[in-house]
Amino acid sequence: MDKDYNAPPLNPLPWIVWVLALPLIAIETVLSLAESGFVGGPQGAGWRLELVQFHLGLYPELLRAQWEAGGHPFAELVRLIGYPLVHISITHAVFAVVLLLALGKMVGEIFRWWAVLVVVLGATVLGAVAYTALVPGNRMPLIGAYPAVYGLIGAFTFLLWVNLAKVGANKYRAFSLIGALLVFQLIFGLLFGAGWDWVADITGFAAGFLLSFVVSPGGWARVMDKLRQR
Repeated sequence: MDKDYNAPPLNPLPWIVWVLALPLIAIETVLSLAESGFVGGPQGAGWRLELVQFHLGLYPELLRAQWEAGGHPFAELVRLIGYPLVHISITHAVFAVVLLLALGKMVGEIFRWWAVLVVVLGATVLGAVAYTALVPGNRMPLIGAYPAVYGLIGAFTFLLWVNLAKVGANKYRAFSLIGALLVFQLIFGLLFGAGWDWVADITGFAAGFLLSFVVSPGGWARVMDKLRQR
């Protein structure tokens, strides 16, 4: 078997995927080094908590207060799109980055760059809103890129759904991935306890799937054709 010695060692990723992933990698690298004592001195061990509390963590009570105040203080609205940048731990971050790169590659090779960005940001924001609105009394901050990752899972599910429909196969097989993830989350939650993050994750999935009807190649035309046929 002939080998292509000029092939890159890693499969190339769409540039928008690197734009989304590199900030997560950079922030987690700095925080992990700080917690290990390599940077930041004694104060470095508290950088993660400080970043969550004072800068990026999405606190439901804060978002509710902003809603009642018409968005004030506006500077705090950065948390709506900033919370995916910080994670609970390096393990939490590594899984998120691996999933982001893998799913981003599959979706980004078909979607245009701006469509990938719309899916990720839409899942991020709507996941945060659902986490705030659907869990009364919840005071735990939402952090981590998982609602955005689930948005990409939603977009990937949409692509599977369309391909299965084209060949006349059972379209609902496309939802097997999200079904398996939900079962895993349920088992993990029963064994180790879990918060309400899954509300943001599932909302992110729904956002990614539904947004794909509009932002996928030919998506808007496909929606209009369906409306004309009704």
